[in-house]
Amino acid sequence: MRCVAGVDEAGRGPLAGPVVAAAVVLTAEQRRTLVRMGLDDSKRLSPSRRARIFEAMAEIGVRWRAQAASHVRIDSLNILGATLWAMRRSVEGLPQGIDLVVVDGNQRIPGLSVKQRTIPGADGLVPVVAAASVVAKVLRDRVMVTLADRFPGYGFEIHKGYPTAAHREALKRMGPCEIHRISFCRKILS
Repeated sequence: MRCVAGVDEAGRGPLAGPVVAAAVVLTAEQRRTLVRMGLDDSKRLSPSRRARIFEAMAEIGVRWRAQAASHVRIDSLNILGATLWAMRRSVEGLPQGIDLVVVDGNQRIPGLSVKQRTIPGADGLVPVVAAASVVAKVLRDRVMVTLADRFPGYGFEIHKGYPTAAHREALKRMGPCEIHRISFCRKILS
């Protein structure tokens, strides 16, 4: 039986914080359990449903690895380069023996020796990729809530760094903080 890893990311569009990639491997029984729970693309799940699925993944022993690419790496590489770097690191963190990596999107992960298949929208089509999407989103949201305490006034605990009207207004009023992606904020600040 082939061992398939699913890979997805969360946080490509925000003005602040990291992009987080996750790689997940599911057994057939784990996949069935999570699908019965309503596993789907993390964007289609409420925060409470994502949290329940994430907790269930821990309870049933799902193997996963995640990697964050900081705002500094994003500004130096660009968002695609930083995302692919984080994806590669998350896959490399999994135990050996992966036969196929299914990547959400249309970009192969450079530097992997494992066979890859790219599928745009895989997070809504392939359960193992949906699981990676949940891991990445839950972890990134937790990071942003924690960072909200360090950088008050921006509302990171609410919008998680995405370019909402409130976030853009806070950015104009207070200027960028240490975790803002300067390359993303230039248009707003000019």
